[in-house]
Amino acid sequence: MSDILEKITRYKLDEVAAAKAKQPLQVMAEYARSAPPVRSFTGAIRSAHAAGRPALIAEIKKASPSKGLIRADFDPPALARAYEAGGAACLSILTDGPSFTYQVVEARAWGADCILIIMAEVDDGLAADLAAAARDWGMDAIVEVHDDEELQRALKLPCPLIGINNRNLKTFDVTLATTERLAPRVPDDRIVVGESGIFTPADIARLQAVGVNTFLVGESLMRQEDVTAATKVLLAKGAS
Repeated sequence: MSDILEKITRYKLDEVAAAKAKQPLQVMAEYARSAPPVRSFTGAIRSAHAAGRPALIAEIKKASPSKGLIRADFDPPALARAYEAGGAACLSILTDGPSFTYQVVEARAWGADCILIIMAEVDDGLAADLAAAARDWGMDAIVEVHDDEELQRALKLPCPLIGINNRNLKTFDVTLATTERLAPRVPDDRIVVGESGIFTPADIARLQAVGVNTFLVGESLMRQEDVTAATKVLLAKGAS
């Protein structure tokens, strides 16, 4: 199978260039400065843990590069309220049409409180620049890794949130064994976020067994008719 991440990168560079031409950085920065105050992403996760609950980062997305259309009746505000009612700690919102990367300032202008830095997509210098930019705008950053080499690079960044993506971004194959292998290698002062391939309470329990208590879940909840009820079930099974 072709490298899906590479294909996304190629067309995303064109999209970013077009966006900058339409809305220069200084204009976007003005929007960002007038956006609502940042809410602590890390703080919301820690609050859930302190209350004895797993922290769910619930994802709102209509489709994905690997699965295509996920939810036809797509109403982001209603879905956000449903997740909140179900007990989600944070929201992950797919703001870009065909892929997952977006500009830091643009994200803040849209009201984001956290960005995702995919280590497979950036070198160490750019990763540090993105983390610094997020910090300058008061935002958190989840640093996403897929293997040992990326994890070691990520741990050099001053970011408390380490996302371990169980999806291989070259093939889009998924296995929870990725988090099981990498999570024990993350220092205790960081928060591990298990990402992708989480569908059932058994998946939550499996990752909790290796010390993971924060989860990013999208597809399995997006496919449910009653998102609130499905969210409650997933979280209740993992509460301590």
